[in-house]
Amino acid sequence: MTPGAAQPYQLGAAEAALAIREGRLTAEELVVSCLDRIEAQEGQIGAWAFVDRQLALQAARDADLTRRAGKPLGALHGVPVGVKDIFDTADLPTEDGTPLHAGRTPAYDASAVAALRCAGAIVLGKTVTAELAVCTPGRTRNPHDPQRTPGGSSSGSAAAVAAYMVPLAIGTQTNGSVIRPASYCGVVGYKPSFGLISRYRVLRVSRSLDQVGVFARSIADAALLAEQLMGFDRHDPDTRMRARPDLVGFATQSPPLPPRLALVRTPAWPQADAAAQTAFAALAEYLGGAVSVVDLDDLLGAAVDWHRTIMEAELARNYRRELERGGAQLSPALRAILERGRTITAGDYLAALEQVPALVSGLEQVLLEYDAILTPAASGEAPLGLESTGNPVFCTPWTLCGMPAISLPLLQGAAGMPLGAQLVAARDDDARLLRTANWLASQVAQA
Repeated sequence: MTPGAAQPYQLGAAEAALAIREGRLTAEELVVSCLDRIEAQEGQIGAWAFVDRQLALQAARDADLTRRAGKPLGALHGVPVGVKDIFDTADLPTEDGTPLHAGRTPAYDASAVAALRCAGAIVLGKTVTAELAVCTPGRTRNPHDPQRTPGGSSSGSAAAVAAYMVPLAIGTQTNGSVIRPASYCGVVGYKPSFGLISRYRVLRVSRSLDQVGVFARSIADAALLAEQLMGFDRHDPDTRMRARPDLVGFATQSPPLPPRLALVRTPAWPQADAAAQTAFAALAEYLGGAVSVVDLDDLLGAAVDWHRTIMEAELARNYRRELERGGAQLSPALRAILERGRTITAGDYLAALEQVPALVSGLEQVLLEYDAILTPAASGEAPLGLESTGNPVFCTPWTLCGMPAISLPLLQGAAGMPLGAQLVAARDDDARLLRTANWLASQVAQA
């Protein structure tokens, strides 16, 4: 690095990858810088479940040897990435945030982790997750205020990116586990459309709802990471053969016409705190004619209930062994959810699933008129206290429908903490969503 330049850990992913490719930075220098940053910050933040310094350094040295040998380089060559500790990793433990899985060492990588390595990324370590990726927090604290939650369940991934420990991280969302922590921690969180990224060898919470997402400090970096992960996987029956979208190209271009946004408060609007309501009113006023208020309360009225029924029924099925064999080691909150899930009838579960296609169709009709829905990413800034990961209700309808969503760190709460603006697009319209997000961020930057 040239004198006076940013420290390597401060670089964005695309910037770092280019510097490595051009020989202005080595992967080892970048990884050392990130590891040193972790060492300095981890005691206060607690973002990592497992980091092996020597393993990461060896991977970086191997990446540098590959570059010097003139071999082809992937889009993320030499770039360190944090991986939520529910993705299987063949060289690192995967313990899922529970003592019931302590010491678990998979023999194979999850498909998403394999895709990271194929792109040249270096898995720096495993980030903290809430217990079994549900609701009971891990030990992670918010980098902006350690007395506040970072959100969850992808808490460590969001916090690690926000604290400049890594430029990129991956997580999952079954309700609000990517978008909400991104909002609380002040980073970009992007959850692609359902089925675009394989969940093979990822802890199954709910097949109907689980979706892989990414964290970055810019829209372009989030697009770069997500693009490397997308593709058909015969091991995940919810993926399908389709062309990989040009996310990076769209995320860095201006739209041909000014976008039209539908400001959707959702039935959860009364749960948003006063500062969040004021911030969104000010954002809508600033955007002027680009935003129209659209009332979808009738359409979305039962979405939270349907989501709860589906999620809790599938949770009870997927975690039945943990409950039966080690229930005493589960948190009371998770045990209560699993017990409720056991009482859901097949009729109620199937009835909830049957509502989703009509809900998706209704939202797609709205999005024929608009480029994206604008809505809060969370009910407010990260709340004080570490007993909860916060309220996911502003994410629930879009997760239920498998729609792509992105949280942009554009606003602030009453205490000056980050507050995300969420954009949501029609299912599989991810490229246009990222282009619209780029436009919105540019508009706010001009304010």
